[in-house]
Amino acid sequence: MRLFCFPHAGAGPSAFRAWSRTLPAGVDVLAIQAPGREARLGEAPFQDLPPLVTGVAGAVGAYDDCPMAFFGHSLGAIVAFEVTRELQRRGSDGPIRLFVCACRAPHRAPRSPPISGLPDAEFLEKLGRLGGTPHEILGQDELMALLLPGLRADFRLAETYLTSTTASVACPISAFGGRADPEATAEDLAGWALHTTGGFQFRLFPGAHFFIFDEPAGMVEALAIDLVGSR
Repeated sequence: MRLFCFPHAGAGPSAFRAWSRTLPAGVDVLAIQAPGREARLGEAPFQDLPPLVTGVAGAVGAYDDCPMAFFGHSLGAIVAFEVTRELQRRGSDGPIRLFVCACRAPHRAPRSPPISGLPDAEFLEKLGRLGGTPHEILGQDELMALLLPGLRADFRLAETYLTSTTASVACPISAFGGRADPEATAEDLAGWALHTTGGFQFRLFPGAHFFIFDEPAGMVEALAIDLVGSR
């Protein structure tokens, strides 16, 4: 089985580097590498969701020789959900399970005001409060000048995304969240049940928005259980 991981805003494959050592044998971990991030930092980031979804669907659709599952964190959950819908529209088998983490259900509006259009200083201050970006990186002006276009583009994608309760996928969904996450509450996560015609699992773990990196053991164990159960 292949587990495709969709990173949060501004992140890339390195966010999931350790997962291949902790998941069951036979689970191959691959991470989405979008333009404007890590090794593709010099490329222009996507400003709109549809072309990103189309591009990713075309890439993962080539890996159809064994079952696949998707895991998306924050913005990555939105992208993974829409890629799953796109694969369904194309008549592909798509993932056998979709994992969404630290992300509001697609029909629920964001809880916080948008920050993607703020001046640089305010945007970086808000970014620091959210976590996920080390403060030593936030303090490097030259590096942040390179990262800001991709970060702004990613936040804009997340902030402007909203769809109806009728948008759904056929595969089961497992929703994971941090108990102290103000951006994706238990109510926000439970709403994902409306977006699948398959089964639905919902679990909360200690921590806030980036709990999967601060305290990953329990979540990775739950992910492994659901993966094995999906085979």
